[in-house]
Amino acid sequence: MTELEAFAVELAKIAAKASLPFFRTDIAEVNKAGPGAFDPVTEGDRAAERALREAIKARYPEHGIIGEEYGEDRPDAETVWILDPIDGTRAFISGLPLWTTLIGLRQGGVPTIGVVGQPYIGEIFIGGPSGARLIDREGNQTALRTRACADLADAVAATTDADIFQGADRDGWERLKTSVRLARYGCDAYAYAMLAAGRIDVVAESELKVWDWSALMPLVKAAGGSFTGWDGQAPTAKDGRVLAVGDAALTAPALARLNG
Repeated sequence: MTELEAFAVELAKIAAKASLPFFRTDIAEVNKAGPGAFDPVTEGDRAAERALREAIKARYPEHGIIGEEYGEDRPDAETVWILDPIDGTRAFISGLPLWTTLIGLRQGGVPTIGVVGQPYIGEIFIGGPSGARLIDREGNQTALRTRACADLADAVAATTDADIFQGADRDGWERLKTSVRLARYGCDAYAYAMLAAGRIDVVAESELKVWDWSALMPLVKAAGGSFTGWDGQAPTAKDGRVLAVGDAALTAPALARLNG
């Protein structure tokens, strides 16, 4: 791995040490959303992001940081770390081991390295210039590759929650769901890791923030997949709709269904 890829893996381990002590405990959550909505955050989220920020500033003080819990620090720097300390906080507070830590590195405005870490299972998925790989808790490494699947009718699709989609986006997901062999819910970012590992073929989501997808794009692409917005272009911070596919042949038909 490159120096920055190796450091990203180190960061995943640092975040795991900070977040795991809070998992499956009686930790309280705070609702960040307004009335009638639920967007939880816990001390596990905050502790993990604090640990990540401290490690980055100690090693690369010139780098910028964007994090879900503590905001932006030099977001216009040439090299910026984009952090989601616990993606899937609902799973975290429910005791489900599907939450992950997302660590993305953006260079020159483009995400180039992405890590999806699941501390409880002991998995670190990383994609970057040296390829895509899974690192287990013993340090064993396995190369990752998306699988061939040229027909939506044969595909396994995933999204976190169908209720996240609003209006026409909900109609788009329903069209896509009825076109595939199997649809799965509730995996948050772990679904993208399974896509990179060749277990899932399509992931479509909306309402994502930049820290939700910046680590996922390099992982999916390094494993041989495609990662775009619903317009077929590179995703942006202004439009939180993303489509990841393991086989590029699925991009056009999936976009056609999402967009009607």
